[in-house]
Amino acid sequence: MGAGLVVVFGGSGFIGKQVVRALAKRGYRIRVAMRRPHLGHELRVTGDVGQVQLVQANVRFPPSIDAALEDADAVVNLVAVLSEKGAQNFEALHVDAAAAIAQAAARQGIQRIVHISAIGAAPKGAKYARTKYRGERAVLDAVPSAVILRPSIVFGPEDAFFNRFASMATMSPFLPLIGGGKTKFQPVFVGDVADAVCAALERRDAQGRVFELGGPRVYSFKELLQFTLTQIQRSRLLAPLPFVIAHPFGLVLDWAFKLLPVDPPLTGDQVTMLKRDNVVGADPNAGTIADLGVAPLESIEAIAPTYLWRFRPYGQFQTKQNPA
Repeated sequence: MGAGLVVVFGGSGFIGKQVVRALAKRGYRIRVAMRRPHLGHELRVTGDVGQVQLVQANVRFPPSIDAALEDADAVVNLVAVLSEKGAQNFEALHVDAAAAIAQAAARQGIQRIVHISAIGAAPKGAKYARTKYRGERAVLDAVPSAVILRPSIVFGPEDAFFNRFASMATMSPFLPLIGGGKTKFQPVFVGDVADAVCAALERRDAQGRVFELGGPRVYSFKELLQFTLTQIQRSRLLAPLPFVIAHPFGLVLDWAFKLLPVDPPLTGDQVTMLKRDNVVGADPNAGTIADLGVAPLESIEAIAPTYLWRFRPYGQFQTKQNPA
């Protein structure tokens, strides 16, 4: 059982909801700092009555961060975006917000911080990876005892990977095999990431360290697309898209979707990220999810079918197996 008050920034997101639930299960009191707390009502029922509190906070307004952290024992920062739109850009959220939260925690003497980054965070490469890396540095500079967690792609019912490609397959006769589909991934279940966050808060031997979080198996991008098509019982052409074509195509999509309320299916920055494998071992000095004591790990084969059935042409229980 946990003790004390944990403040979660980004608690209403895909990973955040699972982190709040995992903390509540362990007996922590949780304060979820949100820009729009009236949209987080479902978070209240993840714990006992009064265990989960929602407060208004904007990471671009430091006084609201200070107020959210009042009397807190620990902080979890999950604030991030996968593509940029207006003020919600990589620099503002991955670097400035991370620094502001960590510095506010330091001023209030809070030493237990868990910061969610990403495998591939590095001083060079895609803008996403560079800003993630600089955010890590800012957090550790402010609070040297902070724990950095770098997951590979995270899967679960609301994920942005399997759902995205499954949805694409319902509308398109082909899926893009970017760079030939050779990029390697190590998908990790969102529930296992949430358990890793709890362990990172509780284990003294985790303080000041970086951990890379990967699931039980490594897959190529092509294998993951094939797996998705099998689950949704649809036959689609996997069309090789060389990086030299995919990058400008991603840039155009990114620009075109700036005015729409949805994320683009692909950005130039994401194409750049696909040039590097996204697996544990990218940083030889980093720990692993096993080092945090999280085991056994869930597989995509066990979990993904429970939510990808929505994209099948005949629904969940239809026995017809002919691909559409």
